Amino acid sequence: MKPISLFLMFFALCYLYSGYGYSQTGYSEKGVFLDTLKVGGKELRLGITIQKDEEGKYNASFNSIDQGSGEINFDEVKVEDSKIYLSSKAGIVVEGEYNEDKTKIITDFKQGPYTFPLEFERVEYLPVYKRPQEPVKPYPYVEKEVTYKNEKADVQLAGTLTLPQGRGPFPAVVLLTGSGPQNRNEEIVGHKPFLVLADYLTRNGIAVLRADDRGFGKSTGDFKSSTTGDFADDGLAGIEFLKSISEIDTARIGLIGHSEGGMMAPIAASRSTDVAFIVLLAGPGSNIGDNVNYQRAESSRKMGASDEFIEIQRKVHEAFNEIAIKDISTEQAMQEAKTFYAGLSEAEKNKLQWNDDRINGSAGMVLEAWWRYALRYNPEETINALDIPVLAILGEKDQQVPAALNQKELETALDNGHEQNQLVVMPGLNHLFQTAETGDISEYIKIEETISPKVLELVKDYILKL
Repeated sequence: MKPISLFLMFFALCYLYSGYGYSQTGYSEKGVFLDTLKVGGKELRLGITIQKDEEGKYNASFNSIDQGSGEINFDEVKVEDSKIYLSSKAGIVVEGEYNEDKTKIITDFKQGPYTFPLEFERVEYLPVYKRPQEPVKPYPYVEKEVTYKNEKADVQLAGTLTLPQGRGPFPAVVLLTGSGPQNRNEEIVGHKPFLVLADYLTRNGIAVLRADDRGFGKSTGDFKSSTTGDFADDGLAGIEFLKSISEIDTARIGLIGHSEGGMMAPIAASRSTDVAFIVLLAGPGSNIGDNVNYQRAESSRKMGASDEFIEIQRKVHEAFNEIAIKDISTEQAMQEAKTFYAGLSEAEKNKLQWNDDRINGSAGMVLEAWWRYALRYNPEETINALDIPVLAILGEKDQQVPAALNQKELETALDNGHEQNQLVVMPGLNHLFQTAETGDISEYIKIEETISPKVLELVKDYILKL
């Protein structure tokens, strides 16, 4: 994976350990405070909200606004006179005091070994980003809450079906989300790409089914132990469900996958004749190991790492990947990874400075079921074998599935004689298909656009012409 910055790590840990929001109990006192942390060449606006309920008990939450964290509760809250102490299970500590008129909180903000002196100033409310593309009800189409089952995995999937006005039958698509547990809107840093996509397509005569990932939201199942192949089967369960809807044209049901969803869609299509077409939004053409190694190198380079360090890092991770794809037990694979690292020269080890925890973590990650499956998957080969129309779209500024690393492979994959295959590289767009300056992940939340209208139109036109 990419090197994780201090506050990306913060957000990830808080997501795992803390709850969101508060109960509906009334509050007799509330303060909202804001400051900006400058770290790693970036500016992050941080918010703290402190509230006292009617019984005199204090609650507090943290919000990393420029990372879209939302309100994340502190686990321990102490407010005594002007003194304040807030801490979380993720290792975040805010220790300080109010000024005389309580318009500021002067603090030491801590995570692990790092301490940042900050002065949070009282504000009326925390800033929010605008999302002008999000649709507003009432919608000019039918929206239904639905559930359906992946019988193979005994997983109940919960989602939203949107149907155009009229009798139909309509072409239809199932949306497949990217990596990590995500809800039906593929919500990320305040954006809801799948809500915007579903709304646009449905307004233009295409029915859309989108669902919470298994084990997330209202869907059942175990997300952590599942692979891309398992998620592909969830997509096929969605197609099976759509076949039972009278307004759907069963001969024109396809899949639209974003990022990892762009890996799931070809796998699903290779397993079923019910898939009429697929659309790959930032779906990789090269192996995921190559993409992650590319991301890791670019991230290290931006952080000032030497070419020598980057080359040694690449060497180790590629070796770990090669071990992960072997048909051996996890225990044997872990031992092989440790043996490989032990065989590095002392100069190489000194350059990396990995301790045992880092070795175990890096090797252990690629030995998880999801990674071992993904590393063995060949997108180019799977796509090339399909006998259905495929539209693949890449963002020219995408830094997660870079066009420079995937365009050639997708061109080869789509060169299988199917006249309706199409590959489009969209200038100026990032991994979310937003109009971007650099394509860096840190820009996602700051860009008001959720998906470029040009991409929405391209997808719509492609489907309606089939």
